[in-house]
Amino acid sequence: MAVKIRFARIGRHDDPFYRIVVADSRYSKDGRYIEQIGYYDPKGSIKDAVIEEDKAKEWLSKGAIPSDSVRTLLSEKGLLQKKGK
Repeated sequence: MAVKIRFARIGRHDDPFYRIVVADSRYSKDGRYIEQIGYYDPKGSIKDAVIEEDKAKEWLSKGAIPSDSVRTLLSEKGLLQKKGK
């Protein structure tokens, strides 16, 4: 089972809003997920994204692979730099 950290869209048409979720890669993009670890409003700044850092670190340590978009968000928050040390 490949676990990924990715966005799940919940916003309306022309009003995007995303949950940051941990999901099995076989699940559909906006479908079932294992755990929600944050949310992101793309209308605002990346700095305004809310991520539960302890849960994100836990899933990254278990081998969860972030999508490219989530990887950018995590590195802005400083969560990926700590993993490499």
